[in-house]
Amino acid sequence: MNLNIFNPRHLFLCLGCTFISMSTNAQDSLPYYTIPNAPEEYTAGGVASRMIDGLGFRYYWATEGLTEENLSYKPGETNRTIGETIDHIYGLSNVILNAALKQPNERRDASENPSGFEAIRKATLENIEKASALLLASDSLEGHSAIFIRESGTSEFPFWNMINGPIEDAVWHCGQVVSLRRAAGNPMASGVSVFRGTKRN
Repeated sequence: MNLNIFNPRHLFLCLGCTFISMSTNAQDSLPYYTIPNAPEEYTAGGVASRMIDGLGFRYYWATEGLTEENLSYKPGETNRTIGETIDHIYGLSNVILNAALKQPNERRDASENPSGFEAIRKATLENIEKASALLLASDSLEGHSAIFIRESGTSEFPFWNMINGPIEDAVWHCGQVVSLRRAAGNPMASGVSVFRGTKRN
């Protein structure tokens, strides 16, 4: 009987494989690598949810593989950097989530925001995922207003404004990130199909 089954080299190899597997799973844990399955029935909430899923898929791939150098890139002095554009999309994702939660938007302290690109990316994707799930379960969009509380007073807009406002605005800015990163020399991964919502290997 061989009692040397726990060879240190084997143990090191196993630990290395475990670490790689954990790292891969941590990356794969982010939503929207692929778009979720579509609802079986067409409902107002389901359609809104699917629009937001489309945003999540675009955002995932627009931001996947960006480097620190890319984040500071901007085509001109008057333009936002890629990093500033990503920060703006995060802000829009908060507005989208608050409408899904039926909560107002209030000015928040900057210290409450996630810090660093990876944390902002994760928080944005999670906001989008939560908003999608809430709207999918909603029977009506009438209560999902965009409410803004400011020093000058409170303003409220119907969900129609969420569609042509923050949702479409965030999609627009995802396209900007794709264009800017291409100009910075780091184009988006090939094989991404926004029509199918999948990534071809």
